[in-house]
Amino acid sequence: MRPVRLDLDGFTVFREPTTVDFTDTDFFALVGPTGSGKSTVLDAICFALYGTVPRWGDRRAIGNALAPSAAEARVRLIFESAGKRYVLTRVVRRDTKGTVSTKHAGLEMLTPGLDLTKLEFGLEQSDIAEVLAGTPGEVDTAVLTVVGLPYEQFTKCVVLPQGEFAAFLHAKPAERQKILVNLLGLEVYGRIREKAQSEATTAETKLKVLDDQLHAFADIDDAALAAAASRVEALRTVAAAVDRIAPQLQDARHLAEQAAAALATLDAEIGRLAAVSVPADAAGLAASAATARAAVAGAMDAARAAEEREDKLRGELQAAGDAHALRRLLDHHASRAKLLAEAAGVRSTLTGAEAEHERAARALASARADATAARQALESAFEAYNAAMAADQAAALRPGLTVGAACPVCEQPVHALPPMPHEPAVVAAKKAGEVARKRSTAADKTVEERDRAARDLDRALTTARAQADQLDKRIAGLERDLEGAPPPEALQRDLDGIAALTRRLEQAGAEVRKAREAHRGAARQADQAEERLRSAWRAFDGARDGLAAFGPPPTNRDDLADAWATLHGWAVGEAGRRRAGRPAAQDEVRAAERRVAGVRDELAAAFTAAGLAVPGGDPARDAAIALERADAAKRRIEERRADAARMREQRDEVAREAQVAKALAQHLRADRFERWLLAEALDTLVEGASRTLRELTSGQYDLGHEKGEFFVVDHHDAGLRRAVRTLSGGETFQASLALALALSEQLAGLSAASASLESIVLDEGFGTLDATTLDTVAVTLENLAARGDRMVGVVTHVGALAERIPVRFEVRRDARTAKIERVGL
Repeated sequence: MRPVRLDLDGFTVFREPTTVDFTDTDFFALVGPTGSGKSTVLDAICFALYGTVPRWGDRRAIGNALAPSAAEARVRLIFESAGKRYVLTRVVRRDTKGTVSTKHAGLEMLTPGLDLTKLEFGLEQSDIAEVLAGTPGEVDTAVLTVVGLPYEQFTKCVVLPQGEFAAFLHAKPAERQKILVNLLGLEVYGRIREKAQSEATTAETKLKVLDDQLHAFADIDDAALAAAASRVEALRTVAAAVDRIAPQLQDARHLAEQAAAALATLDAEIGRLAAVSVPADAAGLAASAATARAAVAGAMDAARAAEEREDKLRGELQAAGDAHALRRLLDHHASRAKLLAEAAGVRSTLTGAEAEHERAARALASARADATAARQALESAFEAYNAAMAADQAAALRPGLTVGAACPVCEQPVHALPPMPHEPAVVAAKKAGEVARKRSTAADKTVEERDRAARDLDRALTTARAQADQLDKRIAGLERDLEGAPPPEALQRDLDGIAALTRRLEQAGAEVRKAREAHRGAARQADQAEERLRSAWRAFDGARDGLAAFGPPPTNRDDLADAWATLHGWAVGEAGRRRAGRPAAQDEVRAAERRVAGVRDELAAAFTAAGLAVPGGDPARDAAIALERADAAKRRIEERRADAARMREQRDEVAREAQVAKALAQHLRADRFERWLLAEALDTLVEGASRTLRELTSGQYDLGHEKGEFFVVDHHDAGLRRAVRTLSGGETFQASLALALALSEQLAGLSAASASLESIVLDEGFGTLDATTLDTVAVTLENLAARGDRMVGVVTHVGALAERIPVRFEVRRDARTAKIERVGL
């Protein structure tokens, strides 16, 4: 198995979608600080393949796959195995109750040469060569077939915890034996021994149960089988007798049934003929029907006369005119009189409104003239006020004037000083202005009031004129409608005449309805009388049809009473004739019953001789059932004898299995078998590790073992044999890695399928190694990668080692998620 691409989303520390692309990668390192998520990448590969992770401890603890607070984790692994590419997907979800389960798992083989960039957009059907699995269980089975390794061996062959193998290298023989037993799964033989002991105990328990069951078959010896066979032969004799006698019994019964049926038929015919009797009302039904038909005819004539009177009055009413049109004309007369009176009042109001409007217009014109005069007086007062102010200002300069000096206003010489006024001119001008202002304000107010009154009168005049025009139009319309119409008095007389005709027509209608109801009543009574007569004829026909087989005489269909009398007389004669032949039919029935009794006694004797109960209904059926039961009892004895024979064979087989299980348990209990297995496994392991160690050390070292202790042969030092405890750190890593690779190959060979070891990842802590040893480790890993038979991966946080590896996947983690970035070629 060689990983090609790994997609993570929501898996443990990888909350966000993350991709690790291993394409064209033969030697890589997963680097980053402790706790950043380096080992989680390996966990994701294990989880995709097997649905669990080694460090979870429990294979059912899939809740560890979810990142905290995440509802779904998705892992997709694209890998190669034996030259083919596969895509494997697992999806884990947490439901609303907090339960975590695998919601999807699938394994598909991709078409050769598929461009993996299509994974970003989704694969099409043509991209899938074959769907191998679609459920978690199917995926587990398919992965074992494709990868060739079960989970326990995969975690020892592909993901190698090197510290354990270094401990294996330096362990004491007893400890190394225990480690080898665990790693190679040799404890299976202990489980086989326990299984064999359990199988032996179970077999002994089965032997006891089988012995008890065989004891229950003591009642099926040869004598019991012979007695059952004898019983079958006796019942076959009875069945043969039944086959011979049964047809005779059937014939006798048939004759007896025919005789009894003939007597019953004769009694039934006598009963039917004797039941014929003439109804008491046969003579009166026809008369009642005729009377009822006459009453119907009279009621029909009365109804027709009433309808004729009603039609005559309806014609007169139609000739009298349309009452609705007459009422409409009468209403128009009343409306016209009312509108004429209303129009006279409106015209009088309109004349007064026009006069008042004229007066208001003249008053408004007068008020406007007064207001104009008042405004002119106000303007004159304003001008006088300005002149008075100028005069007062000039007077204020007079005390400062000097004769002969220049005037400060006109700059002319002052020839004489004018006298000083007694009071300021502006006071008188101000009083005159206030009077003019009040007069102007009063005049404007008067104009405003008269203008408002004039507008109100104008609106009233407009309304009165519109009302008068409307009334004139309505009156003109009524005049047109009444043109050529009679006066109101004539219209009223015509309406009174129509009302009288209407009342008479209603009375005539009531009489028609009464006559029709009388006709319907007479018709119902006639129908009832006719129905009674028809019912009587149906009863007669039924009675006669019931005797049709006996050939009744012809019927007079015009007289019901005569028809009944004729039929009754004939029935009395026929019944008497049949009563005379009844004793002979009774004798035939008794003779047939005696024949049946004789044949039945013969059958009873045959059944009694065979020890069977006397048959009740069907002798042949009773004999067949008895023979079948006897034959079934014989077959049960034969089947039980066969079961006993098979059970004895089964007991012999269980006894042999118990003997084999006991012997296997005893053989596996010996320690020599396990020691031999361990010695063979250790020889094979050391031989493979020695070949790998020579390659890793350029032929310097071979690995061997003696008396449970490992040693190396140093070919650069004249073949010196050195104990592994004398090796340096780098040499110890090389030897441990050689053992790890050999052990992984041996584990793959133990796999049930054909495993292809195309990759190996060392999840080893290199932080404690010194620079020299670290350099040896780096060279060893480079040599391992240079072999080209596997992809080599290293998980480390040691920068010096990571820098020597061509491809690095740097893992970083922040507060939310972990991220991976590829660095290098």
